[in-house]
Amino acid sequence: MSLIPWSPFLDTFESLEKGFQNFVPAMDVYEEKDNVVVEATLAGIKSEDVDINVHDDVLTIEGRRQTSSEIDEKNYYRKEVRSGSFHRSIVLPASVQADKAEANFENGLLKVILPKETEPKAKSIKINVNNKK
Repeated sequence: MSLIPWSPFLDTFESLEKGFQNFVPAMDVYEEKDNVVVEATLAGIKSEDVDINVHDDVLTIEGRRQTSSEIDEKNYYRKEVRSGSFHRSIVLPASVQADKAEANFENGLLKVILPKETEPKAKSIKINVNNKK
């Protein structure tokens, strides 16, 4: 095993920090019998700062994390909690009834419940044959 000398220009966390520059909430998506459920972790975000839209079976969650001016006055050694806006869109695994969707926000967890579209029943079509010559 070779040793790599430490250099302030080669911070091992630098590339990791770049990945956190834009806040993207983690999401769980799962199906229940009659619903598609999406849960997103939005700790530190107020519910009034979150917008949810469903269009063509794509769920979009947008929002903003506000910061107060006192944060800029602190001398940080490390700053990983991000502020600013975020945007996340996911294609849902089933067709849903967007107009019947519900959202709950509690303890930093957003839960969106989307009723599945009911499957249309098969319809038999009779074929009429015209034998005109």
